[in-house]
Amino acid sequence: MIEAVGLGPDFVTFSLTPILIGVLAAVACALPGNFLILRRQALIGDAISHVVLPGIVVAFLVTGQVTTWPMMLGAAGAALLSVGIITAIRRLGRIEAGAAMGVTFTTLFAAGVLLLEQSDTSSVHLDVEHALYGSLESLIWLSGMGWGSLLDAAALADLPPELLRMAVVAAAISVIVAVFWRPLKISTFDEGFARVLGLPVGLIDLGIITLAAVAAVAAFDAVGSIIVIAMFICPPAAARLMTNRLERQVGWSLVFATLSAVVGYVLAGYGPGWFGAELSVSAAGMIATVSGVILVLACLFAPQRRRSGEAREA
Repeated sequence: MIEAVGLGPDFVTFSLTPILIGVLAAVACALPGNFLILRRQALIGDAISHVVLPGIVVAFLVTGQVTTWPMMLGAAGAALLSVGIITAIRRLGRIEAGAAMGVTFTTLFAAGVLLLEQSDTSSVHLDVEHALYGSLESLIWLSGMGWGSLLDAAALADLPPELLRMAVVAAAISVIVAVFWRPLKISTFDEGFARVLGLPVGLIDLGIITLAAVAAVAAFDAVGSIIVIAMFICPPAAARLMTNRLERQVGWSLVFATLSAVVGYVLAGYGPGWFGAELSVSAAGMIATVSGVILVLACLFAPQRRRSGEAREA
């Protein structure tokens, strides 16, 4: 993945764009993840990240090729289908939301795996490992021969298309959250008061789920389901332990998401070499692991964790 430690030309070629894509994917997932965590709907992100697989496989079977828009449309359709199934199970079966989500995402993900195994994907890069781990390490910038390439229009035109896609999605989600901040905040903390104010609570709830679906679909091909699941839950959950104010929580979650992506990718590429190993490890797995470590540290040392412990002792 990375041939030499440092920030020289090799870093620009092999590591700069994967790190940027990882950061953008983490940020795009962490933003709606904050509201899912506070609404006790964290498993929605897990469900969506799993069920995009059958949508992608169906899109491939229909079109016969792996291209961006068919994959995005197929994954988006599967994500919306999963939300509908979860809602139907909750209302008709009258079972707990977490159980409905668990049944839905395991069933649809398994269906996607079966479709993938039975279809002919030998001519394209579409397999179970790709769905789990993504292709982050392969998103290198071959025209990036050094930091000067950032000012070279011809070199910039050769950037991996996943970078632009994730940048657009992350920017769009950020703008939507900023514009609708007040109704999002009110409906998240006091749904009854939001209804009194005349806010469309059901529509807001659907909007949050849609944002999560868009983030998951955009990130799925590049970073795989492992990172998507981790970024929906770990950075927001760790941030929740740092503060009781939503604004600060979102800020902390973005810091933790960025830190997870950067540190995880660097450890995956450089870490084995530091200990004498020749092969790098999975960037997706390491990024998810780092986000989990951050959450554990927050559980042990975060201010809100210490305050709750002191309150129990009193």
